[in-house]
Amino acid sequence: MGHRQCDNCGRVESTLTGRILSVCAGCKFVQYCSKECQRSHWDSHKGVCRLTAATVGASRAQVNQAPGQYPTPNMAKYLRKFCSTHASLLAWVAYQALDLKHQPANIRTKSMLVEIAYDPSAPLRFTLKGTHMVPRTYLAQYADPLIVEDVQRREERCRRAGGIGTAVVLLQCGAMAEVMPVEIDNPTRLAAWETREDWEEVLEWYVTSGRGDFTPPLVSPVSVRNHRY
Repeated sequence: MGHRQCDNCGRVESTLTGRILSVCAGCKFVQYCSKECQRSHWDSHKGVCRLTAATVGASRAQVNQAPGQYPTPNMAKYLRKFCSTHASLLAWVAYQALDLKHQPANIRTKSMLVEIAYDPSAPLRFTLKGTHMVPRTYLAQYADPLIVEDVQRREERCRRAGGIGTAVVLLQCGAMAEVMPVEIDNPTRLAAWETREDWEEVLEWYVTSGRGDFTPPLVSPVSVRNHRY
């Protein structure tokens, strides 16, 4: 949990002697260990990258057209920051909510929908409204085809590496949405995760307090790779 990895070759940042991962200038989230990896990955990444950048720009334009739905021109930016700050927490919540320890097949049929509300007085401007289980088909029904295709690519990559698949976390705030696929490691490592019935209370506490230092209760290290659109 919490490993930063190159989105092209999968190398973990801690194994890169004297180097850190660089972030794609377009979408601000995909990370690479070298310029060579970034160039190699561009053909498959450029569609999603341009869509991601366009989404941020569109939210600024729509604030004047629908102020009730877009209370700030920086809504997309704030939502991305929220997702980035709580990446480890959201990945853990998806694992608990989908009951992947006991029913790993749920990763192929269900997704986790997290509803949040904009609150300028909150530390990170958002408060938790609720959580829901939705069919995995929800993603294909409402998300851009480029996003669906990239989630599928990550799904296949994860399975080739021995993982159980890609859990999908959907964040909804008014008319703005964010998709976060989480590549989950192999079942032998998942056995180290505790099963917690109070995961929704944990989520609400961290969101309300604005704290981004969540550490999942693990017996041994478990790595997940996450991305946000």
